[in-house]
Amino acid sequence: MKLLSLRLILVASVFAVSVNAQQQTTLTLAQAEAIALKNNPQISVGKLSALIAHEFVREQRSALLPSASVSLTGVEANPGSRIAAGGLNNPVLFPRAAEGAVLSQLITDFGRSANLVSSAQYHAKAEDENATATRAQILLAVDHSFYGSLEAQALVKVADQTVQARQALADKVSALTKAKLKSDLDLSFASVDLSRAKLLLLEARNNSESALAELSAILGYPDLQNFQLVEETGATSATPEVDPAPLIQEALRDRPEANAMRFEEQAAEKFRRAEHDLWRPTIAALGVVGEAPARDDHIPNWYGAAGVNIQIPVFNGFLNNARAKSADFHAEISHQRLTDLQNNIARDVRIAWQDSNRAYERLSVTRELRQEADLALELAQSRYNLGLSSIVEFSQAQLQKTEADISDTSAQYEYQLARRTLQYVTGNLK
Repeated sequence: MKLLSLRLILVASVFAVSVNAQQQTTLTLAQAEAIALKNNPQISVGKLSALIAHEFVREQRSALLPSASVSLTGVEANPGSRIAAGGLNNPVLFPRAAEGAVLSQLITDFGRSANLVSSAQYHAKAEDENATATRAQILLAVDHSFYGSLEAQALVKVADQTVQARQALADKVSALTKAKLKSDLDLSFASVDLSRAKLLLLEARNNSESALAELSAILGYPDLQNFQLVEETGATSATPEVDPAPLIQEALRDRPEANAMRFEEQAAEKFRRAEHDLWRPTIAALGVVGEAPARDDHIPNWYGAAGVNIQIPVFNGFLNNARAKSADFHAEISHQRLTDLQNNIARDVRIAWQDSNRAYERLSVTRELRQEADLALELAQSRYNLGLSSIVEFSQAQLQKTEADISDTSAQYEYQLARRTLQYVTGNLK
């Protein structure tokens, strides 16, 4: 009967592990980035903003294309009467029913409309670059969250191993205490260390769940996803660059934010020229044609005319002057913003390069620290087992071992994230 119960428990355990494995979804960094680019709403917002900017180009270009309209008119009036009030002209009113078409075409406004179109085109290019920048920002956020989740999961393993080691020590000391071979003080120290390890495990598990929830949100999922993260092999093998100067030049050339600001500067310059062109004449052609099947006898059955209109601005209360001056200021603002952005990009590259080098140097230090902590713990355990040292020395060695494991684990993921951050600030994270 007991054998049957044990078999049932074993089958149930295997089934539970199998179900849990089926519920988990393996996820690599490349897969996470692809999912985020597909599902994250900010990506869609960036694309839609770029599409809006391209439609605005069509709006501005419409001023250079012909404009045509068809009109249908029916009038019931006192035959031969005139509009006598409300205007300087007094057209004659006749009863009629007519239809006709109007065609107008801008001949030239001496560059104003062309500059407006160019300004809109540069703005559309800037929005395209902003969409690319949004894409890079989402990728960096995914990388931060992915490596943060990997680090949190690795720290859970470290904490779990710490609990197991200290649980074994506590059990051993408890048995020795019952046999009067160890004091109650040793048991108290072992119990305290075990409780600390359990608290560390609880905190590590909570951080792991929080990191996984953040990753799920960045990937566009409303609910927590049970991902099994797969780490890339050889991710810490890349060595940092020696000189940041080429990286700065690369960033100034390739960063989408810098390209977007350069396009915005050119758009502001074109708009400035268009606003100064307000004082130039506008020449347009106009043609009309139509017929009046039902009409007064004084009206012919069809009409047609064509002409050219030249509009020369003379005075409008200094409106054009104010608009031109405002456009000058906006162009200067765009230039200063570009300069400021370039300075910030150079600063970000230097900081990211320094962080990458520091993280790379930290790898060897933490690896050496972990090896020394392992050796110190082994020696402390041997001394304690032989009765040559107290539980305090052994406990201190265990604490140093845990801290070294945590530092070494964190250093590996910090370097990988530093490398991804350096790729982002140089414009290579796409």
